[in-house]
Amino acid sequence: MATSNYNPYTRRQTMIASDYEIYRYRSTYMNEVELHHHDFYEVYLLLRGRVEYIVENQIYRMRPGDWMLTSPLELHQARIVTDADAYERFVLWIARPYLERLSTPRTSLTRCFDTSVATHTNLLRVGGAQGAQMRASIERLCGLRNSKDYGSDLLAQSALVELMIGLNRAAEERGDSRPVGTSDQVVDAVLHYINEHYSETLTLDQLAEKFFISKYHLLRKFDAQVGTTVHRYILQKRLLNAKQLLAGGVPPNEVCQYCGFGDYANFYRAFKAEYNQTPRQYIQTVRGN
Repeated sequence: MATSNYNPYTRRQTMIASDYEIYRYRSTYMNEVELHHHDFYEVYLLLRGRVEYIVENQIYRMRPGDWMLTSPLELHQARIVTDADAYERFVLWIARPYLERLSTPRTSLTRCFDTSVATHTNLLRVGGAQGAQMRASIERLCGLRNSKDYGSDLLAQSALVELMIGLNRAAEERGDSRPVGTSDQVVDAVLHYINEHYSETLTLDQLAEKFFISKYHLLRKFDAQVGTTVHRYILQKRLLNAKQLLAGGVPPNEVCQYCGFGDYANFYRAFKAEYNQTPRQYIQTVRGN
């Protein structure tokens, strides 16, 4: 693929299109994005480079040809090894309502993202003919998405469905051979506690005391595994859950209490700083106003 066919890299983490967006990036410099989450599904295919991908409490060491799937409820971050060759990847964003509409009662295209499935994994390592076919599907999708030819939109949708069927089949077939991430038991316990108690007052000192670890040791281990600070992770979890409640119709003044912000002013400031819109503006966006 010629250099001109690569997309210019953007740090934007919100969708513009109502259905899906696909990008092929090639970077020769560091462009990490901090730990974050989306309101949509993300499919990531590593083509070149060395990457550690963090999803919640797991660290996955990726190889070229690996696929990473993240759902809207998962905090994640790609860490790029800077001394590697050019970093190249496909990034596909799919709006939740769109992928659900493409699904049928018999065939759910969202199943591979479902973290409640017992055999769920974020990382798919698919080789052989199956892997080559999936790679061809995403390349075809990328080309068709940018095409103005007659029928290219329908052919692109067909390529997207074919890719998602392949990913879902691969997720279901991996079984015990699936690659797993690594994690630290103490950090796992802290993360589980935060996820269960994010609506309460939480501080680094409290967590360090509860889990019998110095706060400096906890900070170091937490950043190594999760890719951010304890404070930042708590804030992200609260905001992520706040968005779910707002989308579900809970009033903003109640959401701030459910999510541990204490008062509406703190919630308002944190939400606007993170998403560049107020809680009420977000509600209007969700409702399509």
